[in-house]
Amino acid sequence: MTTTHFLKLTVNGQTVEKPVLPRRHLVDFLRQDCGLKGSHLGCEHGVCGACTVELDGKIVRGCLTLAVQAHGKSVRTIEGLSEDGDVRDLQDAFVRRNALQCGFCTPGMVMAARELLEHKPDASREEVRQWMSGNYCRCTGYQAIVDAVCDTLAMRLRAAREAT
Repeated sequence: MTTTHFLKLTVNGQTVEKPVLPRRHLVDFLRQDCGLKGSHLGCEHGVCGACTVELDGKIVRGCLTLAVQAHGKSVRTIEGLSEDGDVRDLQDAFVRRNALQCGFCTPGMVMAARELLEHKPDASREEVRQWMSGNYCRCTGYQAIVDAVCDTLAMRLRAAREAT
């Protein structure tokens, strides 16, 4: 008999309280128990980045993180970032640069790029390439993704300069 654990966490600003099996992955919990389908299951080995979510302010691979590890913590998914408007400029740049094709990897790409924008707002093109290399895309060839992130970095830098 498998024992369930009672999980209490914050997901995109909302308190969630649900029973969960101890071996359930965070991405499965988010998709199946919370109805948040933005994070995808790709490789299920933590390599592709399609399952990327934010846990207490830091991105993690949802396929490698157990849901019980999120107990008492805060999770943000692509849905939460989109609702907050936190990544609107980045999403617009992805569209402008055609940095999304099938869209499967896009939520994980945006989650990773958002963390870069926050922690390294002066990143060089090479640093963007390196940062984003942890996320796989089978469609775009990465050039457009790097362009979109670099465009957003430049736009935010300009806006910060104009504000001072």
